[in-house]
Amino acid sequence: MTTTTIPTRRPVHRPSIGDVVFTTVNSLVFLILVILCAYPFYYLIINSVSANDVSALGDVRFWPIGVQFANYEQVFQLPGLSQAALVTIGRTVIGTAATVLASAFLGFMFTQRRMWGRLFWYRFVIVTMYFSAGLIPVFIIMKNLGLTNNFWVYVLPFVVQPFFIILVKTYVESMPESLQEAAELDGANIVQIFFRVYLPNMTPILATVAIFAAVAQWNSFQDTLIYITDQNLYTLQYQLYMYINQASSLAQAAQQAGGDLSAIAGAATSQTPTSIRMTVSVLVVLPIIFIYPLFQRFFVKGIMLGAVKG
Repeated sequence: MTTTTIPTRRPVHRPSIGDVVFTTVNSLVFLILVILCAYPFYYLIINSVSANDVSALGDVRFWPIGVQFANYEQVFQLPGLSQAALVTIGRTVIGTAATVLASAFLGFMFTQRRMWGRLFWYRFVIVTMYFSAGLIPVFIIMKNLGLTNNFWVYVLPFVVQPFFIILVKTYVESMPESLQEAAELDGANIVQIFFRVYLPNMTPILATVAIFAAVAQWNSFQDTLIYITDQNLYTLQYQLYMYINQASSLAQAAQQAGGDLSAIAGAATSQTPTSIRMTVSVLVVLPIIFIYPLFQRFFVKGIMLGAVKG
């Protein structure tokens, strides 16, 4: 005699009043936080495309008034902006690539027990996170190395970043050692193991490092102020700093560059200090905002796996 068992249906969980209240309040809090974070960027954009005479009075708060795009046409004619954009893009691309590669290789090498003086060199690198020589000694070193008024001052000092090395090292330690053992049995040397075995499997943590490095390179400002006097090597962030301080004179220069266009359009499209600040700020901020979501899907996984071992 066979017995049949009737599957029991799992009880349906009905949210209680407390659950509904918690979910509602939680959603409202996060919605408010999203608005607070997004509004400053939205404010910059709507003021940059609004009529300049209205934005100068501070009347543009929630939606654009008198939409026009003459600001961007005239701002692109400001002296030094295109050259600064090329310098900033160059330092961001080259600097990020160099930092990611160096962090990946050093993080991998510090996991190799047969590396000579591994613990010493690892601690030697980490200690630089806590101690610095100071501004003047660092400037003297850069000058003696010939890096002042040199594009490579944007790249070389930032190649080795201890925090990124810690993240990569911890991530590599979470990977199975059998990967390396199998490659060694096939006759691969340490360089081949790194480039062919480990590097392709580091995508999440390398994407995380790339985000941090790219944002830091794009937003860097003080290195130009300290080490650079050649205007051909100015970055966008430094140009933004100068544009904000010289907004009134630049507004007049933009009006003169616009020629008859400014005369025909009148006050609505005539550049003002406010329009200069808003438009240049948008041009500097938007590229990194568009790039960030491309790496977002790797960010959480990479930072968690690179921060916790086990």
